[in-house]
Parts: sequence; structure tokens; C-alpha cells
Amino acid sequence: MKNLTYGLHSSSAAIQQRPFHIQEVCLLDARHDKRIQKIQTEIIEKNIAHRLVDKDEIVSICGDVNHQGVVVIYKEQQTNNEADLLEFCVQAQQPLLLLVLDQIVDPHNLGACLRTAEAAGANAVICSERKSASLTPAVRKVACGAAERIPLIVPKNLVRYLKELKQLGVWVYGTLPNTDKLLYEADFSRSVALVIGAEGTGMRRLTIEVCDELLRLPMMGEMASLNASVATGVGLFEAVRQRLSSLNLNYIVR
Repeated sequence: MKNLTYGLHSSSAAIQQRPFHIQEVCLLDARHDKRIQKIQTEIIEKNIAHRLVDKDEIVSICGDVNHQGVVVIYKEQQTNNEADLLEFCVQAQQPLLLLVLDQIVDPHNLGACLRTAEAAGANAVICSERKSASLTPAVRKVACGAAERIPLIVPKNLVRYLKELKQLGVWVYGTLPNTDKLLYEADFSRSVALVIGAEGTGMRRLTIEVCDELLRLPMMGEMASLNASVATGVGLFEAVRQRLSSLNLNYIVR
């Protein structure tokens, strides 16, 4: 399948954030409402190649999905170089907030995690390379434009990469259901990488060993764990809560 995204939200974000990475935009010729006209205006303003296609052709491009009449085809795979984030860490003037996903295989979970991370103001999402969902059109669709706004880093060796981040002052918090320290006892005011493990199996042993501290969510009911994207939301927005309460940080709530 081509490297693409579809749907109004994801396509608009791609056009606004990454116009130079777009090969072309395909618009359904039968749709003429204001929302599609707005996207067409953005395409023309940014001088992006585009064409009108019929229903059969748009389905042949992206499959039988809810494309909403627009498909963006990229020139190449859109993941960021792992060295870029390390350089960003060196130059950062404020504490970083990073989300690390250790072998998240469900595309919907990955898309939801990207969306949550972007909403929480995270600087980047880091995914393990092996046994993980990749940045597919389905992931982009679930992310609702966040995949075009937040850097996604896929290092060759996640554990080694976390060690490099630690050397640059990033504190690594792992999440486990059977550890002593609660999430709400952690200090998220410093540069932090929050690691969320795989659905069902959690973090791998080597990932656990590289963490500075292990945290758990207080589970009050019968469930032993939460969906990975839900756990991501709880963890990242606890970081947001702590940072908003700090007078030393300049966060703006939209």
C-alpha cells in the first residue's frame, strides 16, 4: 500500500504541516461542500499537485475506508531521524515530555496514542521497531492529524536509545501494574520519557531494566490493567497537570 493518509482532519493537517512531503492529493469529484472546498483552497495556496478522481479510483487508492472524499499520497515514509531528537534534547530550554511505546501492535492504539501525545504537548513519540504497528493510513486516520504534527521516532534499538536519552538528562519512567510507586507520586516537572508497554504483555524485560523508576496506576476495580492508549492519556496528562501548576513553566492552555 502507498504511504498515504485520508479523511478531512488528517489530510488538512498533512497539507498544513508537511506540504513538501506530499506527492499529490486526490479529491473525490462528486463532493463539492464547504469542507472539501476549504481543503482544495489550502492545496492551491501551497502549490501541491492534486487531481479529481471518481469513486472507483479513490477506493483503488486507499481501499474501502471512510476517506471522506480526500486522500493525501506522500513521497516517502514519514518518520523522523532518531539523531534529530537527541539534538533537540541537547538544545531544549524547557523540560521535555516524551512518550515511548514498547511493542504496541494495535494500529488503533498507536493512532490514539499519537493523538493523545499531541494533545498533551509531548515533544515526540518513540516506538520500538520490532513487533510494533507502523505509521499506516489507518493509524493516521485514528490520530486525526496528530501523526502530521508530532515527530515519530523509530530507533533501531529502543533500549540503547533510551540510554542515550538518559545521558542527556531525560528521566525514564516505566509503567507496570505490580510495582509500589503510584503514577501520582512521580515527579514530571523534569525532562521525562514515559514508557507504555505492549497490550497484554507490558514492557519487555530489557526495557524495564533501563527505566529509572517504575510506576503503576491505582486500579480500584476488578480490571488488572488499562488499554495502552488510555494509560497513555492518564500518564501524559498527569505530567500536564504537574507542569501547569509550576510557576516556572510557560504552558498555554488552548
